[in-house]
Amino acid sequence: MEKLHYSRVLLKLSGEALAGEQQFGIEPKAIGTFCREIADVASLGVQIALVIGGGNIFRGMAASEQGMDRAQGDYMGMLATVMNALAVQDALEKLGCDTRVMTAFTMKEVAEPYIRRRAERHLERGRVVICAAGTGNPYFTTDTAAALRASELKCEAILKATKVDGVYDKDPKKHADAKRYDTVTYMETLEKRLGVMDATAISLARDNSLPIIVFNLFKEGNIRRVILGEKIGTIVEGGN
Repeated sequence: MEKLHYSRVLLKLSGEALAGEQQFGIEPKAIGTFCREIADVASLGVQIALVIGGGNIFRGMAASEQGMDRAQGDYMGMLATVMNALAVQDALEKLGCDTRVMTAFTMKEVAEPYIRRRAERHLERGRVVICAAGTGNPYFTTDTAAALRASELKCEAILKATKVDGVYDKDPKKHADAKRYDTVTYMETLEKRLGVMDATAISLARDNSLPIIVFNLFKEGNIRRVILGEKIGTIVEGGN
């Protein structure tokens, strides 16, 4: 039996992760790839909550820049996260993973309302809990929702799964000399604007001493490596 470094975590996925090689929408092949990883670590006995973005379908902030009311755009973005959550639920359950989708506003025909104690009970029973619709409020990102849910559910870490293998001092796609951090403090991420998560999410994680581990979602086995305590990607912690 492998020794777990983390027994309860929150995995934050971007909406773009569901789009795969596409620029828009949901690609079942991409979802299947990381859902197999999630099912694998769930089988080890790890309690997993997920928060998924909606940027592959709709971005409220981008729409507001083109003249749409910001609050209205954000509510539409929340609906996009529900669509993504249902797609991930379908993929996980086809792999034999018991799941629950819980939404921040009521959509009783397709999901349960998010109630903290009920979510904790689902985790204790081995179900993957997919938290959708952000915080239920406009002007807050799904990064902030991830930090909030991780704090409420007493998770031991936030796993921030991305398309790059950690946090860099500048964009590694544009700068060949970009340097990756092995560790970085919460304050450094804010002061240097490293783009790990938005400022509200970082502050919430800092206030609750929640480490944030940033790693490449699409390298096979990475979620398991993080859960088992292997040093990959970048860890954001300390420096309060």
